[in-house]
Amino acid sequence: MTMDLKDKNTSKNKRFLESLFHALMGVKTVIQEERNMAFHVSFSVLAIIVSFVLKISAIEWLFILVSIFLVLITEIINTSFENLVDLVTNHQYHEIAKKVKDMAASSVLLAALLALLIGAIIFIPKIWQLIVA
Repeated sequence: MTMDLKDKNTSKNKRFLESLFHALMGVKTVIQEERNMAFHVSFSVLAIIVSFVLKISAIEWLFILVSIFLVLITEIINTSFENLVDLVTNHQYHEIAKKVKDMAASSVLLAALLALLIGAIIFIPKIWQLIVA
C-alpha cells in the first residue's frame, strides 16, 4: 500500500477530536489485523461479565480493569514494534529484528500472566464459595 503524501496528513494533530479519531483508528486497526488482540478482547469481556456476576468489590474491579488495560496496551505496543521492525527490515529476517519482536511479545506474555494471576486470586475463592455453599 503506497501513501500519496499530498493526500495524507503527516503533521502533528492540532485538535483533540482529530487526535482522538486517529487513536480510535489505531485501536480498530490492531483489532482487525492482530488475531491475538481479538483473543485478549474476548477474555476481557468474559472477565467483565464474571466480575458483574460475582459482584466483586470496587478494589477488585480496579485490579481487574488495570490488568485488562495492561494486556491490551502491551498488545498494541507489541503490534506497533512488529510493524515497525517489518517496515525497517522490509520483511527480511534479521537476528536483531527477531530479538526486538521476541522481547515485545514477552511483555504481552508477562501482562497476560499477571492478569491471569489477578483473575485467579479474585475469582477462584468467590467461585469456590458458590460451589460449596
